[in-house]
Amino acid sequence: MIFGIMGAMPDEVDQLCARLAEVTVEPYGGVEYHKGVLAGKQVVVCCAGMGKANAAATTQVLITKYGADRIIFSGIAGNMSSEIGIGDVVIGKTVLYHDAQLDMICQNPPYLKEYSGDPALISAAETACAAAGVKALTGRIATGDLFIGDSASKAAIQAKCAPDCVEMEGAAVSQIAAKNGVPCVILRAMSDNADEAGHEVLVVKKFSIAEYVATATKIVAAMVESL
Repeated sequence: MIFGIMGAMPDEVDQLCARLAEVTVEPYGGVEYHKGVLAGKQVVVCCAGMGKANAAATTQVLITKYGADRIIFSGIAGNMSSEIGIGDVVIGKTVLYHDAQLDMICQNPPYLKEYSGDPALISAAETACAAAGVKALTGRIATGDLFIGDSASKAAIQAKCAPDCVEMEGAAVSQIAAKNGVPCVILRAMSDNADEAGHEVLVVKKFSIAEYVATATKIVAAMVESL
């Protein structure tokens, strides 16, 4: 079994890369792929870059070139739920686009308007979160090529698809994984509330996400060990 583990920003994967043994690094298509061993399992860890195109391209490379037969995406997101708060985690039971014409996208493989997280990976994520003392919600993730940092945009997305969090890569990763028949799960730690305050903290001040990434790294490592 080979795990493909992805993030969108270097900060989201650097701590995980530091845990790998027997590491080799291969640049391909503008992305560095870190091949190594984590908890006795073969893994390939990479920073895909932000947005749907980067996420989709990198997912296909992980599957086709590196033989990944499980995909885990770990990163941060804007909270859209009253059930959780900053630092808590959303595990993607369902993932969809909030900025796409879904009735057209689903005319091609995998013929879906939304994508389901793999039950075994979801279960492993839930167990790892509980063991780490992290509050987790297994729910709905919405993806689009915009950073959501204002109340009007947040309200529009909430009205359209009622997600538990909003981010920029998950549905693209999930779509390509589903197209290839590869189990996948999206994990998101809440870094902000997808409003003006979130924009100020993450975009204007470029706030460090290290504290959230440390938790996510622990969760992903525990998942890999258990599977």
